[in-house]
Amino acid sequence: MIRVGVVGAAGKMGRQVLAAVAAAPDLEISCAVDPRIDEVTLDSSIVQAEDLTELPDGVADVLVDFTRPDAARQHLAATLRRGFHLVVGTTGIGPDELRELEAAAEASGANAVVAANFAIGAVLLLRFARQAAPYFDGVEIIELHHDQKLDAPSGTSIATANAIAEARAEAQAPELVDPTTTMVLDGARGAKAAGAVPIHSVRLPGLVAHEEVIFGAPGQGLTLRHDSYDRISFMSGVLVAIRQVPRRSGVTVGLESLLDD
Repeated sequence: MIRVGVVGAAGKMGRQVLAAVAAAPDLEISCAVDPRIDEVTLDSSIVQAEDLTELPDGVADVLVDFTRPDAARQHLAATLRRGFHLVVGTTGIGPDELRELEAAAEASGANAVVAANFAIGAVLLLRFARQAAPYFDGVEIIELHHDQKLDAPSGTSIATANAIAEARAEAQAPELVDPTTTMVLDGARGAKAAGAVPIHSVRLPGLVAHEEVIFGAPGQGLTLRHDSYDRISFMSGVLVAIRQVPRRSGVTVGLESLLDD
């Protein structure tokens, strides 16, 4: 039995993780952390805290973190150093934070899985985009999210652009060229990610999480799209990460490699 703690337990994703873990026969909720923890109905046997510093050492095997980027940057490395394995779904974790996590993991022996998206379909989209990337002359990404999302572009779209750029570089495909010569409005061509892949961000009420990758070549096009209509779509990947992180040495970025085991 893997004992799981949820950090950000009062948030929408945190509540979904609590329900998913509670329903899994090989997992159990041992603790929950959130400044608004009193808003969550939990069994009295579950350790509850408003802040991570209040958690006793060893209270959980794995902590699942779905908090705000500013909060996560302050506590993730410190949590690893305390020996908790981590599954991190908080977006906006950059290269500097990852290096800090790697150092903390090496020092403590605890492990982390950091993923921009835990939906299996989104992970497969990234894999298919990597496969298609060398065969097309152009590619653009459109990511669409709910209007409460704080960061843009999404971590998923950045990871997709990185994968496309890496695949094109490995195949020695020509550099992407933007034919636009006149910008009537700044930003009309989106943000240029790795490999000059444009990313366009949409934020609207009613959306959850959606990504579209559009490839083009003379006489043909290929569109890959994934839609998360409900946050439950992320839970299968979260459970995979929880089960695997104790035996995944160091810091694993992305869910894709976990699906091959």
